[in-house]
Amino acid sequence: MGAAMSSRILVVDDEKHIVELARLYLTREGYEVEGVGDGAQAVARFGQVKPDLVILDIMLPGTDGLTICKEIRKQSQVPIIMLTARDEVTDKVVGLEVGADDYLTKPFHPQELVARAKALLRRARTEPDQPKLVRAGKLEVDIERHEVRFGSERVQLRPKEFDLLALLARYPGRVFQRSELLDLVWGYDFPGYTRTVDVHVQQVREKLAAAKVTDPSIQTVWGVGYRLELAGS
Repeated sequence: MGAAMSSRILVVDDEKHIVELARLYLTREGYEVEGVGDGAQAVARFGQVKPDLVILDIMLPGTDGLTICKEIRKQSQVPIIMLTARDEVTDKVVGLEVGADDYLTKPFHPQELVARAKALLRRARTEPDQPKLVRAGKLEVDIERHEVRFGSERVQLRPKEFDLLALLARYPGRVFQRSELLDLVWGYDFPGYTRTVDVHVQQVREKLAAAKVTDPSIQTVWGVGYRLELAGS
C-alpha cells in the first residue's frame, strides 16, 4: 500500500455518485482522490493537483472528455481512463486515438475500475533498467525526451503511437500478438478490441513513410500480429 499512498487520482465526472463511488473504492486502496464535475474545472484542476492518473468521463457539460484528453496530452503523458455511457467501438477507438490509455463503459463494477487503475499506475512507473535511447536501424527512439528521430528529422507521433513503436524497437524481429500489444502498450487487455492495435500500427506506418523511413519497417505476421524488421535481417 506504500506505493499507492503516493499516487493521486483525479476523477472528472458530472455524476456525483460516480465520483463518490470511485473515491470510496480508490481511497480504500490508499490512493488520494480529487473529484471535479465539469470540463471547465478539469484542465485547471489537473494543473493544480498534478495527478498520477486521470479518470475522465467522455460526456461532460461544457467541454467534453475527448477535448480535455487532448489538452492534458499537450502537457503530460499521465495515464487516462475514459468513462462513457455508450458501448460503441467507434467511441472507444476515438478515445484511444486522442491519447486515452483505457476505457470503461457505464455501468461498471468499482472493483474493475480499481484493477484498471492499479494496472495503469504500475505501467506508468518506469523500470530503472530500461534504456533511455533505443536505436533500430537508422531510427532513434528517445524514451526520456519522448521523441523519434530519423537522421536530423523528427517523426511526430501521438503518445500511444510512440509507446507502440518504442516497444517494437526494443525487440526487433520479435513477433508480438495483438492481445500482447494491447496489454503491454495500453496496460490492459481489451477483449475484442484488437482493431485498436491495427489502427495505431497503420498510423505509425504512415508517419514513418511520410518521414521517408525505410529502415526499420513494421511487418504484419498474418494471423499472429506484428514485428519490427531491420533491413538485411
